[in-house]
Amino acid sequence: MDISIVVPLYNEEESLEKLYEWVERVMTENKFSYEIIFINDGSTDKSWKIIESLSKKTPAVRGIKFRNNYGKSPALYCGFKAAKGDVVITMDADLQDSPDEIPELYKMITSENYDLVSGWKKKRYDSKLTKNIPSKIYNATARKVTGLKLHDMNCGLKAYKNEVVKNIEVYGEMHRYIPYLAKNAGFSNIGEKVVVHRKREFGTTKFGLNRFVNGYLDLISLWFLSRFGKKPMHFFGMFGSLMFLFGFLAVIGVGANKLYALLSHVPAPLITDTPYFYLALLAMILGTQLFLTGFLGELVTRNSQERNNYLIEKEI
Repeated sequence: MDISIVVPLYNEEESLEKLYEWVERVMTENKFSYEIIFINDGSTDKSWKIIESLSKKTPAVRGIKFRNNYGKSPALYCGFKAAKGDVVITMDADLQDSPDEIPELYKMITSENYDLVSGWKKKRYDSKLTKNIPSKIYNATARKVTGLKLHDMNCGLKAYKNEVVKNIEVYGEMHRYIPYLAKNAGFSNIGEKVVVHRKREFGTTKFGLNRFVNGYLDLISLWFLSRFGKKPMHFFGMFGSLMFLFGFLAVIGVGANKLYALLSHVPAPLITDTPYFYLALLAMILGTQLFLTGFLGELVTRNSQERNNYLIEKEI
């Protein structure tokens, strides 16, 4: 099979039939063998009935129905698991992503040998205050942290080699950072394509402003896991040791100052009367706790079933 199109959705009953017809036209014109996997993320409207109706018309339509609204990442995870095509295309169901982009995305994966191609909605029709400006700030931060020079990390329209989606785990709200997940899994040939962004025809966006806060928290989590996920002692142990050493030297300094005053017969306050003693003591305690945290993290890592889960590209 040439292409699997994975479409996560939540309450998009107005757009599903039009999206299917558009995709079918593009696939037929380009003579692609394909499947469309609709993941119904706990919709409360008639979305699932429409998916069932479409599946009766053609075997190319497949559906996965969640009992609850789990989010886009779980939907993509299940869609990736079910995808059979050589190239996997993800797109949103709200008709803001154009299926006309699919042939070029497919070509970039198959002919230009990209592992992943991310869409870039260079000209957007969203609100500047609530989406455009925050999105630019978010993407600038993501580029700095991940090292990926993508202008639109969170674009829903992406193309992947099948082996990429089978070797990454999308969980929580990590769908925003799939290119970074792919990079950490060893798929470094990641490209970008300018795509058309269309105005929403039906309904309203399902994402609130909290996505930006969650996005930054997820970015920090991914950065930490990619750097220290298998070696937590390198992070906690280093900072713990430095803090303990700083506190220990500070305690020695406070004690030496007191001893010098006594030997010189100079009146000096009690060590416990100076704030420096407590700051030094606090640094030693925090340093010890950080070191122990790293040690416990190392024990958890070494006993984890995933500790030696290394992705192997080829075997001879």
